[in-house]
Amino acid sequence: MNKLIPAIIAVALIIVFSSAFYVDERENAILLKFGTIERSDFEPGLHWKIPFVNNVRKFDSRILTIDQRPERFLTAEKKYLIVDSFIKWRINDVEKYFLATSGDEHRAGLLLYQIINNGLRDEFGKRTIQEVIVGERAEIMGIMTQLAGDKAKSLGVQVVDVRIKRIDYPEKISESVYQRMRTERERDAREFRSKGKEAAERVTADADKQSKVILAEAYRDAEILRGNGDAKAAQIYASSFSKDREFYRFYRSLEAYKETFREKSDVMLIQPDSEFFRYLKDSSGKKTK
Repeated sequence: MNKLIPAIIAVALIIVFSSAFYVDERENAILLKFGTIERSDFEPGLHWKIPFVNNVRKFDSRILTIDQRPERFLTAEKKYLIVDSFIKWRINDVEKYFLATSGDEHRAGLLLYQIINNGLRDEFGKRTIQEVIVGERAEIMGIMTQLAGDKAKSLGVQVVDVRIKRIDYPEKISESVYQRMRTERERDAREFRSKGKEAAERVTADADKQSKVILAEAYRDAEILRGNGDAKAAQIYASSFSKDREFYRFYRSLEAYKETFREKSDVMLIQPDSEFFRYLKDSSGKKTK
């Protein structure tokens, strides 16, 4: 009997472990009995099942993402656009989800992918390129979220959001559009440079004109001042000369001597009885006979 106790305990543990299962709060679970759904309303925690009779399937209850590959859609103008989008979804009815997809997440993704693609094709076909890219992109995403949500109810899933990541032209058209944009930008750049050069030349010409005017006015003012100074000096000389003519002559002669013999090396060839030496010979300035 003592030998059977460990075996009994081992069998009991095996039965307990095979009968218990744990449901995480991030999961949905269904209990199957020979492949038929028996229960699906499990709360997070520890639960029990009948070994070899029941089977448990668990599914992620968090928000999942399907990132679709870019697809080509025709617009109302019969022009192709490359559209890249993604879907946010979650399981909200685990029984419907299991019956519709056999619990295969990949299969559920393909079904949702087809629903979204068909809806986008219809919506893009009603609109022009301008409306799709600029005006009604948010509206399209709202319509697709509602449409996909209604159709996905039969799959037991809830579509949380449908987003368009990018809308592009096909490669050849894109290159043509970019080339036209580059040409337009280069034209704008040339126009701006031309306007800048014109403005620079205008500023330079105005500066040259102002410079010449300033120099001319300065020269005029200098000449007026110089003329006034010369007139004042002449007036002073004339006034001095009229007061004492002899002294004025004497003073001017001394100034001339000083300027003439400023350096020791200065030499002058002149007659000794020249008028220039008049005041050197006689301080009264009388002419010698």
